[in-house]
Amino acid sequence: MATETAPSDTSPSGDGPKHPDKILGLPTRGRFFFGWYIVGAGSIIQFLVGALMNQAYGGYAAALQEHFGWSKTQLSAAFSMSRVESGILGPLQGWLIDKYGPRAVMRFGLSMFAVGFILFSQIQELWHFYGAFALMAVGSSLGGFLSITVAVVGWFDRARSRALGVSQLGFAAGGLVAAGVILAITQIGWREVAFTSGILVAVIGLPLTTLMVRRPEAIGLEVDGSNEERRATLRAEDVANNRKSTSTEVDFTANQAMRTMAFWMISLGHSSALFVVGAVMVHLFLHLTESFGYSDGRAAFFLGLMTAFQIVGQVGGASLGDFVSKRLLVIACMGMHAVGLLLVAHINATWAVVAFCALHGIAWGTRGPLMQAMRADYFGRTSFGTIMGISSMIVMIGTTAGPLIAGILYDRYGSYELAFTIIAIIAAFGSIFFMLSWRPSPPALPQSSSTPLPDSHGPAAG
Repeated sequence: MATETAPSDTSPSGDGPKHPDKILGLPTRGRFFFGWYIVGAGSIIQFLVGALMNQAYGGYAAALQEHFGWSKTQLSAAFSMSRVESGILGPLQGWLIDKYGPRAVMRFGLSMFAVGFILFSQIQELWHFYGAFALMAVGSSLGGFLSITVAVVGWFDRARSRALGVSQLGFAAGGLVAAGVILAITQIGWREVAFTSGILVAVIGLPLTTLMVRRPEAIGLEVDGSNEERRATLRAEDVANNRKSTSTEVDFTANQAMRTMAFWMISLGHSSALFVVGAVMVHLFLHLTESFGYSDGRAAFFLGLMTAFQIVGQVGGASLGDFVSKRLLVIACMGMHAVGLLLVAHINATWAVVAFCALHGIAWGTRGPLMQAMRADYFGRTSFGTIMGISSMIVMIGTTAGPLIAGILYDRYGSYELAFTIIAIIAAFGSIFFMLSWRPSPPALPQSSSTPLPDSHGPAAG
Protein backbone atom coordinates (compact mmCIF):
# COMPACT_ATOMS: atom_id res chain seq x y z
CA MET A 1 0.00 0.00 0.00
CA ALA A 2 1.38 3.42 -0.94
CA THR A 3 2.46 5.74 1.82
CA GLU A 4 -0.25 8.32 2.55
CA THR A 5 0.83 11.94 2.47
CA ALA A 6 -0.78 15.30 2.79
CA PRO A 7 -1.93 16.86 -0.48
CA SER A 8 0.77 19.51 -0.21
CA ASP A 9 3.54 16.91 0.19
CA THR A 10 4.37 16.66 -3.47
CA SER A 11 7.63 16.11 -5.28
CA PRO A 12 9.39 19.05 -6.94
CA SER A 13 8.57 17.57 -10.33
CA GLY A 14 4.85 17.55 -9.68
CA ASP A 15 4.87 13.80 -10.32
CA GLY A 16 3.07 12.86 -7.09
CA PRO A 17 3.60 12.35 -3.38
CA LYS A 18 7.12 12.24 -1.98
CA HIS A 19 8.70 8.88 -1.32
CA PRO A 20 5.75 6.55 -2.05
CA ASP A 21 6.25 2.86 -1.23
CA LYS A 22 4.57 1.79 -4.48
CA ILE A 23 3.62 3.29 -7.82
CA LEU A 24 1.10 1.40 -9.96
CA GLY A 25 1.52 -1.50 -7.54
CA LEU A 26 5.29 -1.73 -8.07
CA PRO A 27 7.67 -1.17 -5.12
CA THR A 28 9.84 1.93 -5.34
CA ARG A 29 12.40 0.49 -2.93
CA GLY A 30 14.06 -2.87 -2.76
CA ARG A 31 16.80 -4.82 -4.47
CA PHE A 32 15.37 -4.03 -7.92
CA PHE A 33 16.04 -0.43 -8.95
CA PHE A 34 12.80 1.41 -9.77
CA GLY A 35 14.45 3.04 -12.78
CA TRP A 36 14.21 -0.26 -14.62
CA TYR A 37 10.42 -0.21 -14.22
CA ILE A 38 10.48 3.14 -16.01
CA VAL A 39 12.63 1.59 -18.74
CA GLY A 40 10.16 -1.28 -19.07
CA ALA A 41 7.12 1.02 -19.23
CA GLY A 42 8.83 3.14 -21.86
CA SER A 43 9.68 0.04 -23.86
CA ILE A 44 6.05 -1.13 -23.87
CA ILE A 45 4.79 2.29 -24.96
CA GLN A 46 7.36 2.44 -27.77
CA PHE A 47 6.28 -1.09 -28.72
CA LEU A 48 2.77 0.24 -29.29
CA VAL A 49 4.02 3.18 -31.37
CA GLY A 50 6.33 1.00 -33.46
CA ALA A 51 4.00 -1.94 -34.00
CA LEU A 52 0.79 -0.04 -34.61
CA MET A 53 1.95 3.01 -36.56
CA ASN A 54 5.57 3.71 -37.51
CA GLN A 55 6.69 0.29 -38.67
CA ALA A 56 3.25 -0.68 -39.95
CA TYR A 57 2.96 2.43 -42.11
CA GLY A 58 4.11 0.62 -45.25
CA GLY A 59 1.17 -1.76 -44.92
CA TYR A 60 -1.28 1.11 -44.48
CA ALA A 61 0.28 2.89 -47.47
CA ALA A 62 -0.25 -0.15 -49.70
CA ALA A 63 -3.84 -0.56 -48.48
CA LEU A 64 -4.69 3.12 -48.96
CA GLN A 65 -3.14 3.16 -52.42
CA GLU A 66 -5.29 0.20 -53.43
CA HIS A 67 -8.47 1.54 -51.77
CA PHE A 68 -8.29 5.22 -52.80
CA GLY A 69 -5.76 5.22 -55.66
CA TRP A 70 -3.50 7.80 -53.98
CA SER A 71 0.05 8.14 -55.34
CA LYS A 72 3.24 7.29 -53.46
CA THR A 73 4.06 10.99 -53.29
CA GLN A 74 0.73 11.71 -51.58
CA LEU A 75 1.22 8.84 -49.16
CA SER A 76 4.84 9.82 -48.44
CA ALA A 77 3.76 13.41 -47.84
CA ALA A 78 1.61 12.35 -44.87
CA PHE A 79 4.53 10.62 -43.19
CA SER A 80 6.90 13.48 -43.98
CA MET A 81 4.47 16.16 -42.76
CA SER A 82 4.07 14.24 -39.52
CA ARG A 83 7.83 14.42 -39.03
CA VAL A 84 7.75 18.18 -39.66
CA GLU A 85 5.05 18.58 -37.04
CA SER A 86 7.04 16.51 -34.56
CA GLY A 87 10.18 18.51 -35.26
CA ILE A 88 8.45 21.87 -34.84
CA LEU A 89 6.80 20.59 -31.67
CA GLY A 90 10.13 19.34 -30.28
CA PRO A 91 11.40 22.50 -28.52
CA LEU A 92 8.03 23.08 -26.85
CA GLN A 93 7.76 19.42 -25.89
CA GLY A 94 11.28 19.39 -24.43
CA TRP A 95 10.55 22.52 -22.40
CA LEU A 96 7.25 21.08 -21.13
CA ILE A 97 8.98 17.86 -20.06
CA ASP A 98 11.74 19.74 -18.25
CA LYS A 99 9.17 21.95 -16.52
CA TYR A 100 6.29 19.57 -15.75
CA GLY A 101 7.82 16.11 -16.04
CA PRO A 102 7.21 13.38 -18.62
CA ARG A 103 4.08 11.90 -17.01
CA ALA A 104 1.69 14.77 -17.80
CA VAL A 105 3.07 15.23 -21.34
CA MET A 106 2.80 11.52 -22.09
CA ARG A 107 -0.77 11.23 -20.83
CA PHE A 108 -1.91 14.04 -23.07
CA GLY A 109 0.03 12.66 -26.04
CA LEU A 110 -1.18 9.08 -25.78
CA SER A 111 -4.78 10.30 -25.51
CA MET A 112 -4.29 12.16 -28.81
CA PHE A 113 -2.65 9.09 -30.33
CA ALA A 114 -5.62 6.86 -29.45
CA VAL A 115 -8.19 9.36 -30.75
CA GLY A 116 -6.19 9.85 -33.95
CA PHE A 117 -6.25 6.11 -34.70
CA ILE A 118 -10.01 5.95 -34.21
CA LEU A 119 -10.53 8.94 -36.53
CA PHE A 120 -8.14 7.39 -39.06
CA SER A 121 -10.37 4.32 -39.23
CA GLN A 122 -13.21 6.54 -40.52
CA ILE A 123 -11.45 8.60 -43.24
CA GLN A 124 -13.00 9.10 -46.68
CA GLU A 125 -10.88 11.85 -48.27
CA LEU A 126 -7.17 12.62 -48.55
CA TRP A 127 -7.44 15.60 -46.23
CA HIS A 128 -9.18 13.38 -43.67
CA PHE A 129 -6.15 11.11 -43.81
CA TYR A 130 -3.71 14.00 -43.37
CA GLY A 131 -5.65 15.38 -40.42
CA ALA A 132 -6.01 12.05 -38.61
CA PHE A 133 -2.41 11.08 -39.24
CA ALA A 134 -1.20 14.47 -38.00
CA LEU A 135 -3.08 13.87 -34.74
CA MET A 136 -1.54 10.40 -34.48
CA ALA A 137 1.93 11.74 -35.20
CA VAL A 138 1.80 14.56 -32.65
CA GLY A 139 0.26 12.26 -30.06
CA SER A 140 2.86 9.53 -30.55
CA SER A 141 5.63 12.14 -30.31
CA LEU A 142 4.32 13.63 -27.05
CA GLY A 143 3.66 10.20 -25.59
CA GLY A 144 6.66 8.39 -27.03
CA PHE A 145 10.33 8.64 -27.86
CA LEU A 146 11.40 12.08 -26.61
CA SER A 147 9.43 11.94 -23.36
CA ILE A 148 10.60 8.40 -22.60
CA THR A 149 14.23 9.22 -23.40
CA VAL A 150 14.23 12.22 -21.06
CA ALA A 151 12.74 10.09 -18.28
CA VAL A 152 15.32 7.32 -18.70
CA VAL A 153 18.26 9.73 -18.90
CA GLY A 154 17.17 11.24 -15.59
CA TRP A 155 17.47 7.88 -13.84
CA PHE A 156 20.73 6.48 -15.21
CA ASP A 157 24.38 7.49 -15.60
CA ARG A 158 26.77 4.52 -15.61
CA ALA A 159 24.23 2.21 -17.30
CA ARG A 160 22.76 4.94 -19.51
CA SER A 161 23.47 3.38 -22.92
CA ARG A 162 22.12 0.02 -21.82
CA ALA A 163 19.00 1.57 -20.27
CA LEU A 164 18.28 3.61 -23.40
CA GLY A 165 18.81 0.54 -25.56
CA VAL A 166 16.32 -1.50 -23.53
CA SER A 167 13.78 1.34 -23.47
CA GLN A 168 13.93 1.52 -27.27
CA LEU A 169 13.80 -2.25 -27.54
CA GLY A 170 10.02 -1.95 -27.56
CA PHE A 171 10.11 -0.01 -30.81
CA ALA A 172 12.20 -2.75 -32.40
CA ALA A 173 10.03 -5.51 -30.95
CA GLY A 174 7.08 -3.62 -32.38
CA GLY A 175 8.62 -4.20 -35.78
CA LEU A 176 8.32 -7.95 -35.28
CA VAL A 177 4.63 -7.57 -34.49
CA ALA A 178 4.26 -4.99 -37.28
CA ALA A 179 4.61 -7.82 -39.78
CA GLY A 180 1.51 -9.34 -38.21
CA VAL A 181 -0.23 -5.96 -38.19
CA ILE A 182 0.49 -5.58 -41.91
CA LEU A 183 -0.93 -9.03 -42.59
CA ALA A 184 -4.00 -8.11 -40.53
CA ILE A 185 -4.41 -4.97 -42.63
CA THR A 186 -4.41 -7.06 -45.82
CA GLN A 187 -6.57 -9.89 -44.47
CA ILE A 188 -9.00 -8.18 -42.05
CA GLY A 189 -9.05 -4.58 -43.26
CA TRP A 190 -7.18 -1.40 -42.50
CA ARG A 191 -10.17 0.33 -40.90
CA GLU A 192 -10.71 -2.46 -38.40
CA VAL A 193 -7.01 -2.64 -37.53
CA ALA A 194 -6.77 1.14 -37.05
CA PHE A 195 -9.80 1.26 -34.74
CA THR A 196 -8.49 -1.64 -32.65
CA SER A 197 -5.09 0.05 -32.43
CA GLY A 198 -6.64 3.15 -30.89
CA ILE A 199 -8.33 1.05 -28.21
CA LEU A 200 -5.07 -0.76 -27.41
CA VAL A 201 -3.20 2.53 -26.95
CA ALA A 202 -5.84 3.78 -24.51
CA VAL A 203 -6.10 0.54 -22.53
CA ILE A 204 -2.38 -0.37 -22.34
CA GLY A 205 -0.40 2.83 -22.89
CA LEU A 206 -2.21 5.37 -20.75
CA PRO A 207 -2.00 3.47 -17.43
CA LEU A 208 1.77 2.96 -17.86
CA THR A 209 2.38 6.72 -17.78
CA THR A 210 1.81 6.56 -14.01
CA LEU A 211 5.31 5.06 -13.69
CA MET A 212 7.06 7.89 -15.54
CA VAL A 213 8.55 9.81 -12.61
CA ARG A 214 10.92 12.48 -13.86
CA ARG A 215 13.92 11.84 -11.58
CA PRO A 216 14.87 9.45 -8.78
CA GLU A 217 15.38 12.34 -6.37
CA ALA A 218 11.64 13.09 -6.66
CA ILE A 219 10.85 9.90 -4.71
CA GLY A 220 13.92 9.79 -2.47
CA LEU A 221 16.18 7.60 -4.66
CA GLU A 222 19.55 8.13 -6.36
CA VAL A 223 20.72 7.87 -9.96
CA ASP A 224 21.57 4.25 -10.90
CA GLY A 225 20.11 3.19 -7.56
CA SER A 226 23.31 4.14 -5.72
CA ASN A 227 23.77 6.46 -2.78
CA GLU A 228 26.53 9.05 -2.85
CA GLU A 229 28.98 6.80 -0.99
CA ARG A 230 28.40 3.94 -3.43
CA ARG A 231 28.78 6.22 -6.45
CA ALA A 232 32.06 7.55 -5.07
CA THR A 233 33.27 3.97 -4.72
CA LEU A 234 32.26 3.19 -8.31
CA ARG A 235 34.09 6.26 -9.60
CA ALA A 236 37.19 5.18 -7.66
CA GLU A 237 36.93 1.76 -9.29
CA ASP A 238 36.76 3.42 -12.71
CA VAL A 239 40.00 5.26 -12.00
CA ALA A 240 41.72 2.18 -10.56
CA ASN A 241 40.78 0.08 -13.60
CA ASN A 242 41.53 2.85 -16.12
CA ARG A 243 37.89 2.68 -17.18
CA LYS A 244 36.05 5.64 -18.68
CA SER A 245 33.21 7.06 -16.61
CA THR A 246 30.34 8.71 -18.45
CA SER A 247 29.35 10.90 -15.52
CA THR A 248 28.57 14.49 -16.43
CA GLU A 249 29.48 16.76 -13.54
CA VAL A 250 28.48 20.06 -15.14
CA ASP A 251 25.08 20.50 -16.82
CA PHE A 252 24.68 22.69 -19.89
CA THR A 253 21.71 24.96 -20.38
CA ALA A 254 20.04 24.76 -23.78
CA ASN A 255 21.71 28.04 -24.85
CA GLN A 256 25.13 26.80 -23.74
CA ALA A 257 24.66 23.51 -25.60
CA MET A 258 23.68 25.32 -28.80
CA ARG A 259 26.94 27.26 -28.68
CA THR A 260 28.96 24.06 -28.95
CA MET A 261 30.04 22.34 -32.15
CA ALA A 262 28.97 18.97 -30.72
CA PHE A 263 25.29 19.98 -30.53
CA TRP A 264 25.16 20.78 -34.25
CA MET A 265 27.30 17.85 -35.39
CA ILE A 266 25.24 15.27 -33.48
CA SER A 267 21.99 16.83 -34.75
CA LEU A 268 23.14 16.86 -38.39
CA GLY A 269 24.50 13.33 -38.13
CA HIS A 270 21.24 12.14 -36.59
CA SER A 271 19.31 13.79 -39.42
CA SER A 272 21.53 12.10 -42.02
CA ALA A 273 20.81 8.68 -40.53
CA LEU A 274 17.07 9.29 -40.55
CA PHE A 275 17.06 9.84 -44.31
CA VAL A 276 17.57 6.07 -44.46
CA VAL A 277 15.24 5.17 -41.58
CA GLY A 278 12.37 7.30 -42.88
CA ALA A 279 12.66 6.02 -46.45
CA VAL A 280 12.84 2.40 -45.30
CA MET A 281 9.84 2.66 -42.96
CA VAL A 282 7.63 4.08 -45.70
CA HIS A 283 8.95 2.39 -48.86
CA LEU A 284 10.71 -0.92 -48.09
CA PHE A 285 7.49 -2.94 -48.10
CA LEU A 286 6.44 -1.34 -51.38
CA HIS A 287 9.93 -1.88 -52.85
CA LEU A 288 9.94 -5.57 -51.99
CA THR A 289 6.41 -6.22 -53.27
CA GLU A 290 6.41 -4.01 -56.38
CA SER A 291 10.05 -3.81 -57.49
CA PHE A 292 11.16 -7.31 -56.44
CA GLY A 293 7.77 -9.02 -56.87
CA TYR A 294 7.67 -10.53 -53.38
CA SER A 295 4.36 -11.58 -51.86
CA ASP A 296 2.96 -9.59 -48.94
CA GLY A 297 3.86 -12.44 -46.60
CA ARG A 298 7.45 -12.69 -47.80
CA ALA A 299 7.94 -8.92 -47.61
CA ALA A 300 6.51 -8.91 -44.09
CA PHE A 301 8.96 -11.68 -43.16
CA PHE A 302 11.91 -9.51 -44.19
CA LEU A 303 10.53 -6.58 -42.22
CA GLY A 304 10.46 -8.87 -39.21
CA LEU A 305 14.00 -10.08 -39.91
CA MET A 306 15.24 -6.49 -40.09
CA THR A 307 13.63 -5.81 -36.75
CA ALA A 308 15.20 -8.92 -35.22
CA PHE A 309 18.61 -7.55 -36.15
CA GLN A 310 17.59 -4.18 -34.75
CA ILE A 311 16.96 -5.89 -31.42
CA VAL A 312 20.46 -7.40 -31.60
CA GLY A 313 21.83 -3.88 -32.02
CA GLN A 314 19.82 -2.46 -29.14
CA VAL A 315 20.72 -5.22 -26.72
CA GLY A 316 24.34 -5.81 -27.71
CA GLY A 317 25.57 -2.81 -29.67
CA ALA A 318 24.03 -0.12 -27.47
CA SER A 319 25.41 -1.76 -24.32
CA LEU A 320 28.92 -1.45 -25.76
CA GLY A 321 28.52 2.31 -25.43
CA ASP A 322 28.89 2.01 -21.64
CA PHE A 323 32.43 0.68 -22.15
CA VAL A 324 33.86 2.01 -25.45
CA SER A 325 33.59 5.18 -27.52
CA LYS A 326 29.97 5.85 -28.47
CA ARG A 327 31.14 8.21 -31.19
CA LEU A 328 33.18 5.58 -33.03
CA LEU A 329 30.37 3.06 -32.80
CA VAL A 330 27.94 5.54 -34.34
CA ILE A 331 30.37 6.33 -37.18
CA ALA A 332 30.53 2.61 -38.01
CA CYS A 333 26.73 2.41 -37.96
CA MET A 334 26.42 5.17 -40.57
CA GLY A 335 28.57 3.12 -42.96
CA MET A 336 26.40 0.06 -42.34
CA HIS A 337 23.24 2.06 -43.17
CA ALA A 338 24.76 3.18 -46.48
CA VAL A 339 26.09 -0.23 -47.59
CA GLY A 340 22.87 -2.01 -46.66
CA LEU A 341 20.65 0.40 -48.58
CA LEU A 342 22.87 0.19 -51.68
CA LEU A 343 22.56 -3.60 -51.63
CA VAL A 344 18.77 -3.63 -51.48
CA ALA A 345 18.58 -0.85 -54.11
CA HIS A 346 20.65 -2.60 -56.78
CA ILE A 347 20.53 -6.38 -56.19
CA ASN A 348 17.30 -8.37 -56.46
CA ALA A 349 18.52 -11.42 -54.58
CA THR A 350 17.57 -12.99 -51.30
CA TRP A 351 21.12 -12.77 -49.93
CA ALA A 352 21.21 -9.02 -50.64
CA VAL A 353 17.91 -8.43 -48.83
CA VAL A 354 19.11 -10.49 -45.85
CA ALA A 355 22.39 -8.55 -45.81
CA PHE A 356 20.44 -5.28 -45.86
CA CYS A 357 18.25 -6.47 -42.97
CA ALA A 358 21.37 -7.33 -40.93
CA LEU A 359 23.35 -4.17 -41.69
CA HIS A 360 20.51 -1.69 -41.43
CA GLY A 361 18.85 -3.41 -38.47
CA ILE A 362 22.00 -3.65 -36.33
CA ALA A 363 23.05 -0.11 -37.25
CA TRP A 364 19.61 1.30 -36.42
CA GLY A 365 19.38 -0.53 -33.11
CA THR A 366 22.89 0.44 -32.02
CA ARG A 367 23.00 4.03 -33.24
CA GLY A 368 19.66 5.22 -31.85
CA PRO A 369 20.37 4.78 -28.11
CA LEU A 370 24.02 5.83 -28.46
CA MET A 371 23.17 9.22 -29.96
CA GLN A 372 20.88 10.01 -27.04
CA ALA A 373 23.49 8.78 -24.57
CA MET A 374 26.09 11.01 -26.24
CA ARG A 375 23.86 14.05 -25.76
CA ALA A 376 23.29 13.19 -22.11
CA ASP A 377 27.01 12.50 -21.51
CA TYR A 378 27.99 15.77 -23.16
CA PHE A 379 25.28 18.11 -21.84
CA GLY A 380 23.92 16.57 -18.61
CA ARG A 381 20.40 15.87 -17.30
CA THR A 382 19.01 19.24 -16.20
CA SER A 383 18.04 20.67 -19.61
CA PHE A 384 18.20 17.44 -21.59
CA GLY A 385 14.56 17.61 -22.72
CA THR A 386 14.90 21.13 -24.10
CA ILE A 387 18.23 20.29 -25.76
CA MET A 388 16.78 17.23 -27.46
CA GLY A 389 13.65 19.15 -28.43
CA ILE A 390 15.65 21.88 -30.15
CA SER A 391 17.77 19.25 -31.86
CA SER A 392 14.60 17.68 -33.27
CA MET A 393 14.14 20.76 -35.48
CA ILE A 394 17.26 19.63 -37.36
CA VAL A 395 16.65 15.91 -37.08
CA MET A 396 13.23 16.23 -38.75
CA ILE A 397 14.96 17.13 -42.04
CA GLY A 398 15.98 13.50 -42.48
CA THR A 399 12.65 11.90 -41.59
CA THR A 400 10.85 14.45 -43.75
CA ALA A 401 13.06 14.44 -46.83
CA GLY A 402 13.93 10.72 -46.95
CA PRO A 403 10.41 9.38 -47.64
CA LEU A 404 9.61 12.30 -49.98
CA ILE A 405 12.75 11.80 -52.07
CA ALA A 406 11.96 8.11 -52.44
CA GLY A 407 8.29 8.71 -53.30
CA ILE A 408 8.89 11.53 -55.80
CA LEU A 409 11.70 9.71 -57.64
CA TYR A 410 9.68 6.49 -57.78
CA ASP A 411 6.68 8.30 -59.28
CA ARG A 412 9.01 9.90 -61.86
CA TYR A 413 11.22 6.94 -62.80
CA GLY A 414 9.19 3.91 -61.72
CA SER A 415 12.01 2.60 -59.55
CA TYR A 416 13.52 3.08 -56.10
CA GLU A 417 17.07 2.48 -57.35
CA LEU A 418 18.10 6.12 -57.82
CA ALA A 419 16.32 7.32 -54.67
CA PHE A 420 17.87 4.68 -52.42
CA THR A 421 21.32 5.36 -53.92
CA ILE A 422 21.07 9.08 -53.17
CA ILE A 423 19.89 8.43 -49.63
CA ALA A 424 22.71 5.92 -49.04
CA ILE A 425 25.26 8.54 -50.13
CA ILE A 426 23.71 11.06 -47.71
CA ALA A 427 24.13 8.55 -44.86
CA ALA A 428 27.75 7.86 -45.80
CA PHE A 429 28.61 11.56 -45.81
CA GLY A 430 26.66 11.96 -42.57
CA SER A 431 29.32 9.95 -40.76
CA ILE A 432 31.58 13.01 -41.06
CA PHE A 433 29.33 14.92 -38.66
CA PHE A 434 29.88 12.28 -35.99
CA MET A 435 33.62 12.34 -36.65
CA LEU A 436 33.53 16.01 -35.66
CA SER A 437 31.27 15.58 -32.61
CA TRP A 438 33.93 15.71 -29.86
CA ARG A 439 32.86 16.30 -26.29
CA PRO A 440 32.74 20.03 -25.43
CA SER A 441 34.46 21.58 -22.45
CA PRO A 442 32.21 22.07 -19.39
CA PRO A 443 30.60 25.53 -19.64
CA ALA A 444 31.53 26.56 -16.10
CA LEU A 445 35.22 25.77 -16.47
CA PRO A 446 37.81 27.79 -18.41
CA GLN A 447 39.73 26.25 -21.25
CA SER A 448 43.06 24.84 -20.09
CA SER A 449 45.94 22.77 -21.32
CA SER A 450 45.09 19.90 -18.97
CA THR A 451 44.33 16.40 -20.17
CA PRO A 452 41.23 16.46 -22.39
CA LEU A 453 38.07 14.60 -21.56
CA PRO A 454 37.40 11.26 -23.25
CA ASP A 455 36.12 11.69 -26.82
CA SER A 456 36.98 15.41 -26.64
CA HIS A 457 38.99 18.10 -28.41
CA GLY A 458 40.29 16.15 -31.33
CA PRO A 459 40.66 12.92 -33.23
CA ALA A 460 43.24 11.51 -30.79
CA ALA A 461 40.57 11.28 -28.10
CA GLY A 462 38.53 8.79 -30.15
